[in-house]
Amino acid sequence: MTRPQKITLGILSAFACGLIPAILYLAAQTYLGWTRQPLGPALDYPTPWQLPPTWTASPGASQPTLTLAPTLSFATETPASPFLPCTNLPTLTILAIGTDARSDEYKYGRADMIRVARVDFRAQRVTVLSFPRDLWVKIPEVRDDLGTDRQKLNTAYTYGNPGLHFWDHPSQGPGLLALTLDLNFGLQADHYIAVNMNVFVDVVDALGGLNITLPDGVDGRTSYDRSQRLVFPAGAQHLTGEQALTLARIRNISTFQRSSHQNQVMCALQKEIEQPETILKIPAIISSFQDNIQTDLTPERISQLACLGTTMPRSNIQFVSFPRELFKNDMVYDPIVKQDVFIWESDFDRLREYVSQFEAGTWPVASSPFSTPEPGTSSCE
Repeated sequence: MTRPQKITLGILSAFACGLIPAILYLAAQTYLGWTRQPLGPALDYPTPWQLPPTWTASPGASQPTLTLAPTLSFATETPASPFLPCTNLPTLTILAIGTDARSDEYKYGRADMIRVARVDFRAQRVTVLSFPRDLWVKIPEVRDDLGTDRQKLNTAYTYGNPGLHFWDHPSQGPGLLALTLDLNFGLQADHYIAVNMNVFVDVVDALGGLNITLPDGVDGRTSYDRSQRLVFPAGAQHLTGEQALTLARIRNISTFQRSSHQNQVMCALQKEIEQPETILKIPAIISSFQDNIQTDLTPERISQLACLGTTMPRSNIQFVSFPRELFKNDMVYDPIVKQDVFIWESDFDRLREYVSQFEAGTWPVASSPFSTPEPGTSSCE
């Protein structure tokens, strides 16, 4: 090899050595950028809601604001480790929706389950608040199309989705439901995730089913459906995705008992996800279903939530409901269906107070292993 050839080869080698790190850096930045891109349109709160002139807050009630809920640390069974990627992050509030639609297109369907999860990464605690879907609320942006803006809470999701398209924001049904919760109860959600029945069934089946123990038998049969699939005996049982969905949707019981069944299913799902063999499947499961759900979570945020879910004890997942005495069943005329419909009547000022405390992390009070839990609360333990 001649001297000029050696010089040329050396220059090319040096160039290659410098180029490879640059390519790796650009690839890493591209991947990092992808992980931080929301999988769907983000929620948008352009201005605080202007409450009607007749609305007055009760003493201590909070006003709707655009600030995030403050982070509050609780003593927990598992101290946060500085080495985990999910223990030193700001608190998140996530609107979780279970829709009764079977189609993967999310054009129609009502919010069959409405939950709000407060995720405290530093305290390694998740608190989940249930909203009754039959609350009679004011829904923004729909009066021009419906001729009314008073409907059940679960219909806000329907009216925002592209099938009816009563709202033009790209966040669609989840966004309109989030705005409805904000307008009526002062709740500020950071993110949303909506899952339809097909996806729920597929996820449970991909995990191999769920193990659930029912303290009492459940008979969901009605006068028009006497199928044995609606009967669940007391005791331990293994449920397929379709069976778990059926249990969560049984309606011939009280709203609060139905919510309890849904909480049991979610606890069983969390327990299955934290199994060592399942942890390895999480990326593949996320990849398989990310195009079949509505969410503005990023892959990075999903990974952080998965990390938290597999490291914190199940007792740190707490489910809470508004006090039952705040609700009274009633009938109201619905001009859309042109008949009287069942609703839950409640004092929204009182509900606002509870929502404000929930967002601040002061309700429900974190219980110790030796204390008596507040009424209406339960954990996955």
